Amino acid sequence: MHFDNAAAPDHGLEEISEHGIQRKLGGWCLHAMTAIALAFTTFQLIVAAFAPLSSLVTRSLHVGFLLALTFVLYPSFRHNARLSRIPLGDWVLAAGSLALATYHWVYEADLVQRSGDPSLADLAVGTAFVILVFEATRRIMGLALPIMCAVFLAYGLWGQYLPEFIAHRGYGFDQIIGNLFLSTEGVFGVPTFVSATYIFLFILFGSFLEHAGMIRLFNALALGTVGHTQGGPAKVAVISSGLMGTISGSGIANVLTVGQFTIPLMMRFGYSPVFAGAVEATASMGGQIMPPVMGAVAFIMAETLNVPYADIVMAAIVPALLYYFTALWMVHLEAGRHGLKGIPKEECPNPWHALKDNWHLAVPLAALVWMLFHGFTPMFAGMVGLALTAILILGAAIAARISLTAFRYVFWLAVGLGASTFAQWGIVPVLAVILALVAISFSVRGGRHVLHTLKMSLVDGAKQALPVGLACAIVGVIVGVLSLTGAASTFATWVMAVGEKSLFLSLLLTMLICIVLGTGIPTIPNYIITAAIAAPALYKLGVPLIISHMFTFYFGIMADLTPPIALAALAASSIAKADHDKIGWKATQIAIVGFVVPYMAVYEPALMLQGDLTIANVTLAILKAVVSIMLWASATVGYGRIRMPVWERIGCVAAAALLVAYFPWSDEIGYGLTALLALNHWRRARAS
Repeated sequence: MHFDNAAAPDHGLEEISEHGIQRKLGGWCLHAMTAIALAFTTFQLIVAAFAPLSSLVTRSLHVGFLLALTFVLYPSFRHNARLSRIPLGDWVLAAGSLALATYHWVYEADLVQRSGDPSLADLAVGTAFVILVFEATRRIMGLALPIMCAVFLAYGLWGQYLPEFIAHRGYGFDQIIGNLFLSTEGVFGVPTFVSATYIFLFILFGSFLEHAGMIRLFNALALGTVGHTQGGPAKVAVISSGLMGTISGSGIANVLTVGQFTIPLMMRFGYSPVFAGAVEATASMGGQIMPPVMGAVAFIMAETLNVPYADIVMAAIVPALLYYFTALWMVHLEAGRHGLKGIPKEECPNPWHALKDNWHLAVPLAALVWMLFHGFTPMFAGMVGLALTAILILGAAIAARISLTAFRYVFWLAVGLGASTFAQWGIVPVLAVILALVAISFSVRGGRHVLHTLKMSLVDGAKQALPVGLACAIVGVIVGVLSLTGAASTFATWVMAVGEKSLFLSLLLTMLICIVLGTGIPTIPNYIITAAIAAPALYKLGVPLIISHMFTFYFGIMADLTPPIALAALAASSIAKADHDKIGWKATQIAIVGFVVPYMAVYEPALMLQGDLTIANVTLAILKAVVSIMLWASATVGYGRIRMPVWERIGCVAAAALLVAYFPWSDEIGYGLTALLALNHWRRARAS
């Protein structure tokens, strides 16, 4: 049983997610959907390369394409999902969405002239457009998020009639619609701007690499490095999902791609379906904080805070590594407690051979990291990554058919020179290189298959952008109402009042809000809401700005693991064929240690590379976090080298709490207690 040729995941399960259920289209309907998706992707690439339109027009057309593709792909109700055709009503909605989205483009000059005084036509178009955004979001994400946004919209319309402590002065219907549709504060706010620029490019980048076989490479690397160790199959899931997180910021997508290989692998080697699903769900959700791509929230955060994206990446590196260390250590202990072994080493692939055979797939990711850390904008880095990926995929397919080694090296040199021209002379020479490779591919055996792969990458990129883009659009309703009414400052005052007595209580309150919101809505709107109402309060209480936002981001991710909704567990249950509530609770147990990492970062800013940074400070902060994680995990599982008695588990909790706590001599006492516990446990293990 060898795993060298582990197949790429089958995307047949992608419908089982928080993204609703897609129609199974065929015939001319499938061709029409493909044409819309390709038009959407082409529009986004033209905008990224040449920026031919104003910002507000770009945002409006971006949302229009999102709406049109959603009405084509997603039925109004679940029982209509089996239809292979698209009802006339949905065609009307799709066409109407695109038509309304051009309103800002056609009447751009007029809208600028009558800014603040909308006409009846402005209000009618704005109202219809907002309703379409609500309906499209409902089809993809269910009722929870639209209902929450509707509550905020109702507050904006009738909030003046509420009790005085939360009431506002009152706003007319024209002011509400003007704010939501005619300005950059509502539906077309910062989240939509980021979706229409950075996020789409990075989703497309991940789609290209995924279709090119990056998942196979990640699985082979994980199998070859940790597959033979104690609890190897579970560690493969953690490592592979972490690597997948570098190119995909969607935790649910990670579950449904990597999980189709890792969950059956774990079950084959003795892991229960619940545990297998929980490990994959836990590992996949961490992909949202795994640099360089991270999740869509990272781009929104960078734009909101007006800081370079590289600063967000730097702040996320250590917490992301600690998250995956937590998952690895937990599965290591669970495997030891239950006596679960690894995969025989001779059955694992050689990771170096896998890297040698697929080295060209790692080049775009390495180039992306280099550019992000050397001052290039995320949009430029994303465009270079996309172009480089397309060139290398086409080049690899052509080079594989060249028999003479010398000619092959000359070809790769030409491809490399063509790819490097992007940074020096812009996109036109690179387009010429890509078009030349496409033309050559038509005459090379297997070249048409590669071209089809690139085409499907473009289509899938557009489809994967739907839930992210619509979440950014509809949550603009909440942001628009909060900015218009000033309600966010009211909540911030409450948090600050609590924080005057205890910063820890303010952090706890913020965490609970994130988790409660996360029971029904995805990470993106969760972060945007809490960032608008809680993060500013934490900043005023002395928490560094990036850390206050990363705190809300981190717990928005953890909310996707916690029941009753547990979206990541729901996706894993479709593969493991186990109850998703049980998977959710087990995933929460595996990730429970990770809940303390954001708290440690607040009190130790060096964990997010903030504050007074020296090598000694950063090293000591990471060491303390690692020791705390190991103690919490051992206490949770009840195992180290051997099983732990109750008193030893209590001692581990006490030592970990002392290391996390922030008062004089707490670290010294915590380290001392840790040393005593470790010595006693080592003696008992040796004796047994």
